[in-house]
Order: sequence, then C-alpha cells, then structure tokens
Amino acid sequence: MDVIEIWHNPRCSKSRAALALLEARGHKMRIRRYLEEPPSAEELRQAQNALGLRAIDMMRPGEALFTELGLSRDADDTPLIEAMAAHPKLIERPIVLWQGRAAIGRPPERVLDILQGLCTPPETA
Repeated sequence: MDVIEIWHNPRCSKSRAALALLEARGHKMRIRRYLEEPPSAEELRQAQNALGLRAIDMMRPGEALFTELGLSRDADDTPLIEAMAAHPKLIERPIVLWQGRAAIGRPPERVLDILQGLCTPPETA
C-alpha cells in the first residue's frame, strides 16, 4: 500500500488534526470515513496486528454504546472486534495504516511515527 489510509471521523478534533499533519506533508491518502464505510472484522484484525495492541486498546470504552452492548474491558479480542465491525462508533480514532504499519492518532502526532523512511529530510544549505 503506497497510499496512506486514515480511518477518519471529521467530527473528531484529534482525527482532523492527524489528517492535517499528513496533508501538510503532501502524502497521498485514502480518507476512509469509517462511520460511513465500516471496516470488516478481518480489516480490524489486520489493523490490530499492525498496531500490536489488544482489541480493547482500539476501542472507545467510554462510549455509552460500549456499556449498552454489555462489553467488558476484560473480554477476549474476538467479541470486541465483532462489536467494532457492527458498531464502528466504538473504534478509536483516527487509525492510520501504511505498508503494514498502523498508529492511533492520540495524540495526533503519533501518526507520523509509522511514516519514518517515507519523509525525506529537508536539504541543508
């Protein structure tokens, strides 16, 4: 994947800030409004593997929906992945994916970590 993919929610300030950081650097991006185009359970598993996190660490457990669905912070990954696929509002945002790497943009500057090697340093005078 040469194009950076960002799972974006335009209503989220952190998501907007991460997107702005990437745009300011001129990177080619696919902006995926994940609330309108939810990732599948398989895509969520791939993102989880790239992030190297437990499923709960990709979620927004403070959302009322998390409690309404009877989810638990101690649950296994599978039911949490399925919950995110069915209810994308539960996905932490933004998630940026590039060449098998991923980052959650909290804080937004974290998304730049996966781009090392892509950015060329400025020329010295």
